[in-house]
Amino acid sequence: MDLHNTDDAVTRRVKAITERVAHVKANDLYFYNQPVEEVLPGMKVRVRGREMGMYASYSYLGLINHPRINEASKKALDQFGTGTNGVRSLAGTLTLHTELEETIANFKHAEAAVTYSSGYATNLTVVSTLMGRGDYVFSDKLNHASIVDGCLMSGAEFRRFRHNDMEHLEGLLKNAPTDIAKLVIADSVFSMDGDIIDLPKTVELCKKYNAWLMIDEAHSVGVLGAKGTGIEEHFNMYGGIDIKMGTLSKTIPSVGGYVAANKDIITYLRHASRAYIFSAALPPAQAVAANEAFKVILDEPWRIERLNQNTKQFIGGLKGMGFDTMLTETAIVPVLCGTDEMAFAMTREAQHNDVFVLPVVSPAVPEGLAPGAGSLVAALRASTEREPSVTIGKPGAPMFEAALRVVGTQPQHTLMIGDRLNTDIEGAAVLGLATALVLTGVSTRAEAETAIRPPDGVYDNLVALLSAWGSAL
Repeated sequence: MDLHNTDDAVTRRVKAITERVAHVKANDLYFYNQPVEEVLPGMKVRVRGREMGMYASYSYLGLINHPRINEASKKALDQFGTGTNGVRSLAGTLTLHTELEETIANFKHAEAAVTYSSGYATNLTVVSTLMGRGDYVFSDKLNHASIVDGCLMSGAEFRRFRHNDMEHLEGLLKNAPTDIAKLVIADSVFSMDGDIIDLPKTVELCKKYNAWLMIDEAHSVGVLGAKGTGIEEHFNMYGGIDIKMGTLSKTIPSVGGYVAANKDIITYLRHASRAYIFSAALPPAQAVAANEAFKVILDEPWRIERLNQNTKQFIGGLKGMGFDTMLTETAIVPVLCGTDEMAFAMTREAQHNDVFVLPVVSPAVPEGLAPGAGSLVAALRASTEREPSVTIGKPGAPMFEAALRVVGTQPQHTLMIGDRLNTDIEGAAVLGLATALVLTGVSTRAEAETAIRPPDGVYDNLVALLSAWGSAL
């Protein structure tokens, strides 16, 4: 099909992205897909011929290029070659895979474990395999996209609770039918904000309302707990999580994902989850690398101690300079820039000073500026030939906090109605306000369904909203 002579939804979506990429590249603000030319000692890399400090890596414990892990991978490569004979359920299972799964089960204090080819596929297939039509799934609003996609794919009734808001979660659980399967799912450490799920309260609610609990530990293994075993160790409470999901591509320097649970659930997933049945097995070298990495974490606890020290120092330093790092208490340290444009500009400045960071912009997070603020800033920039040091506006907290003071209400008792996800809904959700998106402005229903912080409700217009919320208001 000729895109130049076609005008349909696909063409418009493709055109919007390609034009955006071209614009960013033209302004020397495109930083994605930069190839790392060399991994250097001391958490440094060589990019575009320049030596930079690596601040964008998920290698929390610095296990990439660990000699023990490299040596184990080389031996596996010599013994088994570069690939397997197929999918795991047929000819693709090697002794290396079963050894890895035993290691994971022991590491995560579970009866058994199963591995998949990627973390994204793990969440997608596990949620959609366990849950189905008529079931209910409850997901934290800031959960990873793979969880959201798995929930949508399952066909279950999908309910999002406000981020780490246990009161809201309980309300949703209380209103759900009692005679159906229920699954509560949340990140352990949230991938954009770096804060931690309230596990004790979540476990309590799941037991109270007879719900299964699944926790995504992609960013907590090697990060939380004195031994780095994850969120259960962090809270010193084992046994409350039914399904423990994790990845093999962050602290663990390999590729893939896993689930640790009781033997019956693992048996079910091996015979019912499509990503296991229809995906190739992990390559031998990667399976062995992951297996050895779990052992290194236990053998070298000083790495976790150093990570914690570095994290505290880094967050403290950024806050001391006035940066907004949100509620993080882990090695995921967001620096809130406010707009895509500012994120790109700050990235460029950092990389020009040999600090390798990367911008996280829309669609991974909501995009853009509030309409009025953008034009004002542009006018000031042009007239003064200076860049603003601080911009206050939506989705920044000060505007919403000021509004709450004027109205004299609390966030949990306040509804924010807006037509932009990235400003109105984003800013209100961060402060814990209920949110309603009306489709009479910028954002669409499709964008709301995939938003990092989706609204509590989506309505065609104010009339539809008032009709739905009338009794509550």
